[in-house]
Amino acid sequence: MPSPTLPEFISVEDLFTPPVRTGAAISPDGTAIAFLAPWRNRLNVWIQDLDAGAEPRCVTADENRSVQSFYWTDDPRWLLYTQDGGGDEQWHLYRVDLDDPGAPAVDLTPFPGVTVALLELPKGRPGKALLHLNKRKVEVFDLCELDLATADLTVLAENPGRVAFWMCGPDGSVFARSLTSDGDVEISRWEAAAGTLHPIAFFDGADYPVGVLPLQLTPDGTGMWIGSNRGTDRTRLVRLDLTTGAETEVDSHPAYDLDIRGAVVPALPGPLILDRRTGALIGARYLGERQVIHALDPNFAAALENLRQLSDGDLGALSSDATGQRWVVTFIHDRDPDVTYYYDHTKGESRLLFRPYPNLDADALAPMAPVSITARDGLRVPAYLTLPVGVEPVGLPMVVMLHGGPWFRDSWEFDPAVQLLANRGYAVLQVNFRGSIGYGKAFVKAAIGQFAGTMHDDVIDAVRWAVAQGYADAERVGIIGGSYGGYAALVGVTFTPDVFAAAVDYVGMSNLANFLRTIPPFSKPQVANNWHLFVGDPDDPEQEADMLARSPITHVDRIRTPLLVIQGANDVRVVRAESDNLVAALRARGVEVEYLLAADEGHGFVNPDNQIEMFHVVERFFARHLQA
Repeated sequence: MPSPTLPEFISVEDLFTPPVRTGAAISPDGTAIAFLAPWRNRLNVWIQDLDAGAEPRCVTADENRSVQSFYWTDDPRWLLYTQDGGGDEQWHLYRVDLDDPGAPAVDLTPFPGVTVALLELPKGRPGKALLHLNKRKVEVFDLCELDLATADLTVLAENPGRVAFWMCGPDGSVFARSLTSDGDVEISRWEAAAGTLHPIAFFDGADYPVGVLPLQLTPDGTGMWIGSNRGTDRTRLVRLDLTTGAETEVDSHPAYDLDIRGAVVPALPGPLILDRRTGALIGARYLGERQVIHALDPNFAAALENLRQLSDGDLGALSSDATGQRWVVTFIHDRDPDVTYYYDHTKGESRLLFRPYPNLDADALAPMAPVSITARDGLRVPAYLTLPVGVEPVGLPMVVMLHGGPWFRDSWEFDPAVQLLANRGYAVLQVNFRGSIGYGKAFVKAAIGQFAGTMHDDVIDAVRWAVAQGYADAERVGIIGGSYGGYAALVGVTFTPDVFAAAVDYVGMSNLANFLRTIPPFSKPQVANNWHLFVGDPDDPEQEADMLARSPITHVDRIRTPLLVIQGANDVRVVRAESDNLVAALRARGVEVEYLLAADEGHGFVNPDNQIEMFHVVERFFARHLQA
């Protein structure tokens, strides 16, 4: 058989070196943009006036760890960003003085062991930020108001122990999303004088493994926009009346769920698009194979029509000035990642601002195609298949790549890891196994009690589908995943050791009981409606026994597949012991296992040098075991 002709070689550095620019957002007055760009090989915040010819200037100076998020404020003097220490997830809020370029950033929350969990810059409260802060008690987050100029902190509501999310209305009324003792979700009003919560509405916790999302107060504070699947399989957008608890549908899609990924991972675009000045709802996102945006405001509808003409990708991050006339937009695309435009709706003019990876040739990148797989029990399992460019898609080595969560999903987008593998001649199959969000609540609930069960069957059935279609060589199938996906990779080589020729566990759990016992203290009150319901409670001996039966560490004697384990030493979600214990047990048996441990990373590698090292190791590992 003649050797296949691989596409133009793309190096690991080409894919994982920091983007030249990314994450742009326009200022409230529409005169400037902020974005992330490298400074000393770490992403930092830069500012640039939108006037032609203006030079950007770097306004942060973090050379230890890349900055991941920043926030314009209503005061043109202040810009905010968050940063943790080496992946420890103890997030601090920093203030940058844009009027004094030489001044160092000020830590507004300089409290050891304390983290800022959520940040809101509320309309109608100029110069203030609302924070979820566990300063009083590490296990719970109180609602605090921060004065951005003075750093004065005022506690607005003390968490009684079960509140996961706070909101504050324009009149100072405070509302909460909590868990009941039975694991259901409660929306309530905070009664400050009594220090208690007054229930408004309840939702079945089994229907909401990550909680009721999104949650957004209406501008007048009398209602709340939420994603609800009450009485339906699909998540639609409703208005919850905060006096009566009644739901009124605002918008829905006939086939797709409201796209709540951005409510789970704040770095992603949120499901609700709001007017920057008033907070009014102007659009909603839904997600199927691709994204759909519904315009809920005529002015936004007109702008949206023109924005869609700029790219054949899906609209990602959107930011406008306070008038809603000047926009900066980023597009999601499988082969033209995060291309970013400026658009002036008043003038009807637009221009390309930047491509984050100008060195990448879209024609050399592999397209990502949605596919549908029927599991052995008849359930339709969505997936995405990426095939290498310029290679006949027959009998290829294949890598199954599994997402974390598990209450998340893969979607159509640029993924540098997928592109690296496709560029090396692998088919890449990303399986949205049961339990993944975005396909209706029945699809999520099909995963209850099914860790290492039908959730894993979905993965195996997807492999069999790819082999039956002729895409994959059954003898050369690898598996890789992070977090839950790392656990799933380990399940693959313990429960079905003959299926995979190589496996990569990236910050994955090996012992489900130990994982739940070692999660951060502030996460423990929130596990009842997801981990306890879907997996079990390790404090119950019978449930713990079942959890251990579903844990790879229990079946380590079955592992004979070459394994690469990758771990961040500072990981607080899946602690280092999850990997250390697994590697020690395998080495004691003489089983081949590689172990990559990063001393300055947590739950997922952030710094470019660590990412580059990791994917060089992954590349060599799969080449050794799947390309022979």
